[in-house]
Amino acid sequence: MLTEYLSGQIERLSIRDDLPMHRKLYEALRRAILDGKLSAGHRLPSSRELAQDLRLSRNTVVAALNQLNVEGLLTSHVGRGTYVSDRPTQKTARPPSLQVSQDIRLSQRGQKILTSFSASQLEIYPFTSGIVDFSAFPVALWRRLQHKHWRMSYPDMLDYSYSGGHAPLRNAIAGYLRVFRNMSVDTEQVIITTGTQQSLELCAQVLADLDDTVWIEDPAYWGAVKAFMATGLRLHPVAVDEHGLAPERLSEAPPPRLIYVTPSHQYPTGVVMSLARRQEVLAIARRHKAWVLEDDYDSEFRFSGPSIEAMAGLDTDQRVLYMGSFSKVLYPGLKLGYLVVPRGLAEPLKQAHYDLNRPGQIPLQAALAEFIEMGHFSTALRDARQSYAARRRCLLEALKPCLGALAHISGAEQGLHLCVNLPVTVDDKALAQRIGALGLTVRALSAYCVHRTDLRGIVIGYGYASLAEIQHHGPTLAKAISAALARAPIIHP
Repeated sequence: MLTEYLSGQIERLSIRDDLPMHRKLYEALRRAILDGKLSAGHRLPSSRELAQDLRLSRNTVVAALNQLNVEGLLTSHVGRGTYVSDRPTQKTARPPSLQVSQDIRLSQRGQKILTSFSASQLEIYPFTSGIVDFSAFPVALWRRLQHKHWRMSYPDMLDYSYSGGHAPLRNAIAGYLRVFRNMSVDTEQVIITTGTQQSLELCAQVLADLDDTVWIEDPAYWGAVKAFMATGLRLHPVAVDEHGLAPERLSEAPPPRLIYVTPSHQYPTGVVMSLARRQEVLAIARRHKAWVLEDDYDSEFRFSGPSIEAMAGLDTDQRVLYMGSFSKVLYPGLKLGYLVVPRGLAEPLKQAHYDLNRPGQIPLQAALAEFIEMGHFSTALRDARQSYAARRRCLLEALKPCLGALAHISGAEQGLHLCVNLPVTVDDKALAQRIGALGLTVRALSAYCVHRTDLRGIVIGYGYASLAEIQHHGPTLAKAISAALARAPIIHP
């Protein structure tokens, strides 16, 4: 029964003393939806009924339901009730091993997309990489701003956006990047997208032809791999070492049309691309007339050492397209990101964006622009940095017992995840499964590899794990890694 499931989830979350009860109920309901316990279209009991069944106040239940409505997981209809939105859940998403009916013919690209780097394997549990804690997001303020802009919406704000997005939001983003990322950018270079995935797809569709070559990092961000597969590009994996992408090994490589990089915090290893490597990649792009796609997905969170300059800030030849999103600082379901393009590409890409994607959501963009202009974004970012910095320190302390000559950490200076690098004799996928059996979710480093077979490790996120959870589960994680090291065969030189 739903009540029993929710009660069990709330009890599991009782370790998080920092969470108010409405957040625990929110987490429990969200998990029920993502696990498929509540299917699309399912009608929830009324807030009064839920409050009685769970022995909670009605205000607590209403607050949790409102948060899920904001994120689009629930939809409410006056007089009809509250329903689970018609969207796929993680557990019900098609797993890689599932065979499509013989009556349905997928393209080769479609088959590759569905059988590699499955996002359905991601779980919202402690230590999941790529996930953030949005429990502190000011939902009430955000709702007021959205209502304000809906009330004052002019007809043109309800139409498609043909100019690259809401001008005040584009202007706010340009100002932020000039100050914090040392980029020379004006408003006209900024295009609002639904996030990094749409930015990648737009670049691939407009800047490359079918079967053109894209250089990607190996190991790689699965979302980029799938975006390039879907647009019919040839992937050429380039190994990543401690200095980032290593193009000096590519004397025989096919010339690129696109080069995709995460230079400030390589995903998933976390290494920072050196200045020499950045300059080398820019030189290659200039020589081949290629475009560099810089994914700066978590530059807002730098915890150690000086800030890392964006690669776009070094670009004197107008070859770099820079992309970012608001999902890490605000919340993932916001689905707003941005693409900063060379001045000569601004109008062609805006036109293509309009023709291909019919962008809109101008009232939402207006609300975000005001959120930034009023200083709420800066406040949210400052609070998030402090919170994640404390979690990072706690996780590093918890992992100390398993570190040494055989295991070391990379990528802990920035972002919301780190990587514990392990010997090649460790079966990191089996280790990730054993950790999963403990109720935790990590990813095997080898699962991100495209062609490489020489990497093993565990990618650990701390964005969705509270301090209490890290303190409680961190030692368990370290013990599991230590046990895997003890079982691994020793290779003598």
